[in-house]
Amino acid sequence: MVTAETAVVLPVLLLVLAGSVAAVVVVGAQLRCVDAAREGARAAARGEQGGVVTELAGRAAPPGARIEIGGGEEQVRVTVSATISPLGPLPWRVEVSATATGVREPAAGAAP
Repeated sequence: MVTAETAVVLPVLLLVLAGSVAAVVVVGAQLRCVDAAREGARAAARGEQGGVVTELAGRAAPPGARIEIGGGEEQVRVTVSATISPLGPLPWRVEVSATATGVREPAAGAAP
């Protein structure tokens, strides 16, 4: 009887474990996007050129992330988004993104 119960419960435990691992991977990628957007917004607010902002944000971003820089004369906005596969080779994809804004410093030049 114990063997039958184990045979029924084991797949459920494996699904719970896989779901937990996927959740950790998604949250980790989201946090990396937040950090990358914040780093890019800081650099853009200091007046760095677009290439430098993209490079700095790209270092903190998940692999394959897309970085968009926008804003106006007084404010900058950096958005980092990435498509991740939390369960490795399985065909499930999740889109994560984060946006950070910053006020352009008075000594900073024109928009990147």
